[in-house]
Amino acid sequence: MRIAIIEDNENLAKGIKNSLEDQGLGVNWIANGIDGAAFLRQENPDVAIIDVNLPGQDGLSIVREIRQRGDTIPVLILTAMGKTSERVMGLEAGADDYLVKPFEMAELIARVRALARRRPILQSPTTEIGALRYHSQSRTLQGPAGDLELPRRELALFECLLDNRGRIISRDRISDTLYGTGAEIDSNAIELLVSRLRRKLDGSGVLIRTARGLGYMLDEEKP
Repeated sequence: MRIAIIEDNENLAKGIKNSLEDQGLGVNWIANGIDGAAFLRQENPDVAIIDVNLPGQDGLSIVREIRQRGDTIPVLILTAMGKTSERVMGLEAGADDYLVKPFEMAELIARVRALARRRPILQSPTTEIGALRYHSQSRTLQGPAGDLELPRRELALFECLLDNRGRIISRDRISDTLYGTGAEIDSNAIELLVSRLRRKLDGSGVLIRTARGLGYMLDEEKP
């Protein structure tokens, strides 16, 4: 899952970024409204966290722009303004949720995950593929022998492949989802991560297929 943070407070933005990355999420941080709006026009993150008072372009106008072009990306508004009228203004602009500063990081993470679950593929709290059962709310994966204990990056990779099951997803797309757009990672990092996850899915009736030069696809093993 990939999160966009549009926030000009560097310390706060880095704190949010580090906390989300600790959860195995890919994060892009943009520090001003103009660049943030441009990023959202060009990219397709799973959730956008947008501050209201931004240099260049304010957060509410970014949200309005998103909705006017028909983009359904879930948006969480961050602001120091907590009056009811101000909350209503943010929601009417098109935001899905509203969090007033200061806030607990655990609450922000929970709200981000709740927003991400609104995507069509995750409407059901439980997804079954082969002999696997994935529970999106608890982020747990069960196999034929019980729970599969996956490190956060492997779990994030599985979620990324599950969201696109039956479709080939490129290494670049996986990298963007897990680490954020433009992240500098070792060229073999994705391949090694896929290899480790593939071994742990052995015997589950689920395969990670490799399309050489194109990417990877999660698929059920044929009888």
